[in-house]
Amino acid sequence: MLKALNLNNINKSYGLIKALDDIDFIVNDGEFFSLLGPSGSGKTTCLKVIAGFEAPDNGNVSIFGEDVTNIPPFKRHVNTVFQDYALFPHMNVRQNVGYSLKVQKMNGPSMDRKIDEILEIVNLTGYDLRKPSELSGGQRQRVALARSLINKPKILLLDEPLGALDLKLREKMQVELKNIQRQFKITFIYVTHDQQEALSMSDRIAVFNNGKIEQIDTPANIYSKPINSFVAEFIGTTSIFNKDSALKLFNLNKAFSVRPENIVILETEKDLAAIDKKQYFITNGTLADCQFQGSHLKMTYAIDNDCKLSVFKSLEGNINQKYDIDIKHTIAWKKTDITTLNE
Repeated sequence: MLKALNLNNINKSYGLIKALDDIDFIVNDGEFFSLLGPSGSGKTTCLKVIAGFEAPDNGNVSIFGEDVTNIPPFKRHVNTVFQDYALFPHMNVRQNVGYSLKVQKMNGPSMDRKIDEILEIVNLTGYDLRKPSELSGGQRQRVALARSLINKPKILLLDEPLGALDLKLREKMQVELKNIQRQFKITFIYVTHDQQEALSMSDRIAVFNNGKIEQIDTPANIYSKPINSFVAEFIGTTSIFNKDSALKLFNLNKAFSVRPENIVILETEKDLAAIDKKQYFITNGTLADCQFQGSHLKMTYAIDNDCKLSVFKSLEGNINQKYDIDIKHTIAWKKTDITTLNE
């Protein structure tokens, strides 16, 4: 498979702060690859190194086999879409989208045709004479995308591009972005701190933490097979038992995590009798919190001193189902549903 990007031993420090610490990864041609992590984890610095806006202290950046480590941004075959869109406020949509073509001295019917084609792809036909101030947030985002895509860069870098949008519009734009990426067959490298966004859009995800990459894998494996406690806790909702608790409660000499959708509440003796106890971990808990979340209840149980266990209880149409705080329940999950962790 053709390699679109190769980062080799990238390090970057700002004074005593190590923003990137031995970063290595390969992105394949046509891949939607996300850099995911909390604020300050190094993901945006990594994107800037790829774009050429920041020079690494050491290491190499290669784009389609060409070492571009010392090549300026405008000579790299990449474009960047920022969270603030960076549109020219005095230009209309057509002028913003066609700006790079104008810089290349293109004009006339060929330029108009390219602009019309890209506006159609991003669903902005008919908006070409509007100024950015006359557009919604989602429309401005699509203008920024169109401007970045019109020259068909080999790689498109996106730095928290949906961060300023409300939830519903963000979800809609996630679908549109993925469709555009498939249509153009361009490599997307996408920075986000939003786990749901990364899980729903990416082919693979690199999880950043304190300048290092904790894990690189598919969304399914990142979610179901986190490598350590940080990844398990950062991606979605999970419950973690450290090595001491796992040994004390379940005679398991390894830290592990379990997702709330894999846990069942055994409310009656009949429920308890119905499961094969050899195949389940079983414990008791006291309900500490219960939140209504539409299709399910998110229930938090106190287990053995400081341990907390999150459980998603399906309402199955009974939206008025309630539980009293401090009620005690027996809780169980299959032994095959846990993920052992490197703490």
